[in-house]
Amino acid sequence: FVDKNGRCNVQHGNLGGETSRYLSDLFTTLVDLKWRWNLFIFILTYTVAWLFMASMWWVIAYMRGDLNKAHDDSYTPCVANVYNFPSAFLFFIETEATIGYGYRYITDKCPEGIILFLFQSILGSIVDAFLIGCMFIKMSQPKKRAETLMAETLMFSEHAAISMRDGKLTLMFRVGNLRNSHMVSAQIRCKLLKSRQTPEGEFLPLDQLELDVGFSTGADQLFLVSPLTICHVIDSKSPFYDLSQRSIHTEQFEIVVILEGIVETTGMTCQARTSYTEDEVLWGHRFFPVISLEEGFFKVDYSQFHATFEVPTPPYSVKEQEEMLLMSSPLIPPAVSNSKERNNSVECLDGLDEVGTKLPSKLQKITGRDDFPKKLLRMSSTTSEKAYSMGDLPMKLQRISSVPGNSEEKLGSKTTKMMSDPMSQSVAELPPKLQKLSGGSGRMEGNLPPKLRKMNSDRFT
Repeated sequence: FVDKNGRCNVQHGNLGGETSRYLSDLFTTLVDLKWRWNLFIFILTYTVAWLFMASMWWVIAYMRGDLNKAHDDSYTPCVANVYNFPSAFLFFIETEATIGYGYRYITDKCPEGIILFLFQSILGSIVDAFLIGCMFIKMSQPKKRAETLMAETLMFSEHAAISMRDGKLTLMFRVGNLRNSHMVSAQIRCKLLKSRQTPEGEFLPLDQLELDVGFSTGADQLFLVSPLTICHVIDSKSPFYDLSQRSIHTEQFEIVVILEGIVETTGMTCQARTSYTEDEVLWGHRFFPVISLEEGFFKVDYSQFHATFEVPTPPYSVKEQEEMLLMSSPLIPPAVSNSKERNNSVECLDGLDEVGTKLPSKLQKITGRDDFPKKLLRMSSTTSEKAYSMGDLPMKLQRISSVPGNSEEKLGSKTTKMMSDPMSQSVAELPPKLQKLSGGSGRMEGNLPPKLRKMNSDRFT
């Protein structure tokens, strides 16, 4: 869509009656034309104007009879020493260019010649102002500065690079100014051109999306004294959120870079453009440094301006990296996990009920009991609940459980000991009669009748 030299690859066709709009602003139309057409119109306009005005002077001399009496000293012609067309043409050139050789001159016996002389002066001034002004604007126009290496003032890197910078995946390219004169109020913008289809089914062949290169932080305002690396951070708001090293070879897009500023020497606004297609974006590359500190000044080595080198870069997109980080993150609330586990266990139980009913009778007899799978799942869910309940234990117990060599029996005995202390305190507060029944600091179950002990044991088992 945009060439490396900034020219837009667009041609307008089938304008119909809209071509008349170009003639309404003829000056701008001539400035926008190519140089060969400007030179052709410049030469053609002056040639036609000169021939036309010379013909007018020749017609006046012919109608007055000056051509036949040019050598008669007693006759006063309209223009002295004009006796053919070449002499009339020379008189016009002398008058137009204000050369004034003194051999050909207008006399006071020719009022029509005086009127033609005034018309020639006015028309000549208009033609000079129009064509010379057009050529001056054409020559001073700064939009061609980036087309040739010898005459350009602004240059962009041949490739863009994607790598990690400050812990974030970043799209980078480089811009530099070759002249010692600076660009005032330099500002850079980036557009992403990519085709897409809307949810309504409308196809957009060249949808333009803005790439943030520091608009919110002011980094898009450049102090372009030395080459700068322009960065676009790829995050959830970036159009490249789904872009990975694998998908960059299948995507079709173009990044258009627009740099605007005021040339310090001329005070004219300059705009330079370039673009990067998907083939010109290097994944896992970084630009070589070009600035070095010498004795008393900074030196810029433009031989390394376009050079890049490979650096370790994840091949995944930012979206994939965030998803992998969420999956591997242990910071999940236990309560949420418990609820999910319980819901999953309930769903599994329901599913096993359906499966159990569909099994043959022989397989159902082998299982022994109908609720055998349910019991296994309940046991597994209880184990998982115990594992998640570790987050509710005190920090001291969590540290003890995390030390290698401490088995679950040690942890359970320590927990039982801690929980038995308040029970012993509660027994000490009982009346003496009950303390005797409980056996002092022991459990009350030892003094219970045999029937009650059997009922309790059956209930716990």
